[in-house]
Amino acid sequence: MVLYCQGILFDLDGVLVDSIQAVERVWLAWARENNLDPALVIEHAHGRRTIETVRLVAPHLDAEREDAKVEAMEIVDGEGVKAIAGAALLLASLPPDRYLIVTSASEALARARMGFAALAMPSKFVTADQVSHGKPHPEPYLKGAKRLGFSAQDCIVFEDTAAGIQSAKAAGTKVVGLTTTYPASALNGANVILKDLSRIEVQLENGSLKLTLPE
Repeated sequence: MVLYCQGILFDLDGVLVDSIQAVERVWLAWARENNLDPALVIEHAHGRRTIETVRLVAPHLDAEREDAKVEAMEIVDGEGVKAIAGAALLLASLPPDRYLIVTSASEALARARMGFAALAMPSKFVTADQVSHGKPHPEPYLKGAKRLGFSAQDCIVFEDTAAGIQSAKAAGTKVVGLTTTYPASALNGANVILKDLSRIEVQLENGSLKLTLPE
């Protein structure tokens, strides 16, 4: 399959980096510390800003304080964090001004995880602390497209969660879903579904990015 776009917007966790062990380890510890249902916490943790997860699962707690606490735990926990298959090659094949990362993490955490995974650091991020509304609201991807200098309709998003896909589709982008965190059945709305980033070829053709995706 071939897709054309002007810019690419990558989610981070589950798309460029496999951080699921660290994410779940931190959230499980936090859930136990606050006498919360671990399964419920994990269910809401993926694809959302930390502060929004806290508000959903523990509205009785001080969300900003707990956000800072979870963030501090995540920044130092790099055990098991690694690059998603194909991520390093794909990033290396892209012009630096044609992509950025749109993540529910803070910039400090995003940079830490990119470092843990030994991936090239992008020049631009849209992070949790730069938006008023996190995914599934469209604001993160609208802001990402604007920061690249393109309309959302001219961008392709790579996502691994339902909340992220909902955010991207609401913004008006095409979406490539990855089954790195959830099965294909949970990625409704994605235009294409792949297992990871392997074997994606990128060429610059008449000013547009041409993405050739594996079958």
